[in-house]
Amino acid sequence: MSVAPCIDLNSDSGESFGQWTMGDDAAILPLISSANVACGFHAGSPAGIFTTLRAAQRLGVAVGAHVSYPDLVGFGRRNMDVASDELTADVIYQIGALQGLATAAGTRVSYVKPHGALYNTIAHDKRQAMAVLAAIQSVDASLPLVALAGSALIAWAREAGICTVAEAFADRAYHQDGSLVSRRETGAVIHDPEVVAQRVVQMILEGGVTSVEGEFVTIEAQSVCVHGDSPDSVEMTRCIRQRLEAEGISVRAFIQAV
Repeated sequence: MSVAPCIDLNSDSGESFGQWTMGDDAAILPLISSANVACGFHAGSPAGIFTTLRAAQRLGVAVGAHVSYPDLVGFGRRNMDVASDELTADVIYQIGALQGLATAAGTRVSYVKPHGALYNTIAHDKRQAMAVLAAIQSVDASLPLVALAGSALIAWAREAGICTVAEAFADRAYHQDGSLVSRRETGAVIHDPEVVAQRVVQMILEGGVTSVEGEFVTIEAQSVCVHGDSPDSVEMTRCIRQRLEAEGISVRAFIQAV
């Protein structure tokens, strides 16, 4: 008897700050299975983060620590050459802060996913990658790390004894070598919900997508990210969810299978 396919859908959340609203957590959370919750370094205020955590708990959505460089002004998207011991301490601090709020909200931090520039840097920069891995080991070595599918970070993490979850991006274009098309290039981000939904189905059922060069590229991913801060994010996520259900693909948090 064949097993029905399933996938984890994750999205960034908890990024609003006081009167400044980023994303629509109330609308996105019911559509996803895992929420990457800001920890205050790139976005998110304690009260706002706490509200998001309580909503995730009510909906049964898994919570991950969305750790970042200390970059509120740049929304965590600026590259930083942070010393290893400082980066390790920064990540420990962020995980710990979110764990405290999560406990108060009746949920728990179940994984770690770096944000923005940190995510992209440690995919190939071993020094910074090892600093982040050291932080996870220091706090809770059982916490899975979400990393870019096909990146060197996955092998480094496994060598360090950290469980990894390979991630693909629903609305991002790929090169034939499996790398993401730079946001500086035209067509890097796909905005048509129907096209994005079809690509996600293709990732799951065929194991990859068509690259910008027109060649099929293999992408082995256990989780698919839908960006929550774009204007059409709710419509896109809803379209993806509906298409997955129509194809008989269930949406389930990866932590249930880790």
